[in-house]
Amino acid sequence: MTDETKGAAQSAAPGTSFASYQHAQSAKIRDLNDGFRWWLEGGSIVVTAGVHALGFVRVLALIEVVKTFDQFTADNDPHGEHDFGAFEDGGKRFFWKIDYYDLSLTVGSPDPTDPTVTCRVLTLMLASEY
Repeated sequence: MTDETKGAAQSAAPGTSFASYQHAQSAKIRDLNDGFRWWLEGGSIVVTAGVHALGFVRVLALIEVVKTFDQFTADNDPHGEHDFGAFEDGGKRFFWKIDYYDLSLTVGSPDPTDPTVTCRVLTLMLASEY
């Protein structure tokens, strides 16, 4: 950890350890990601060409799987942010991931814990497209 990172953590969360600060940030991001997935508000959904080719009805069903996904483990969610998932459906393997952009969607968000400066983008893809 750099001195600059330590200083930012201390000024953002005086009297707490950096690990506690990171845990709190991850918890905020997790809550925002879960809310976005469940309610589909606060961002956009993108499907890859392979998913799109499966047809509208199938895409809607796959989005429902993403919305209710709860199989998070230390392997697929090491930071506890609920920003990635993998599942099987109809004999195919799918991945989804959430990225954080600024409101113009041109660069990464300056603060993924702040929905006033962040647009979440969920991408749903066939595993073979990764």
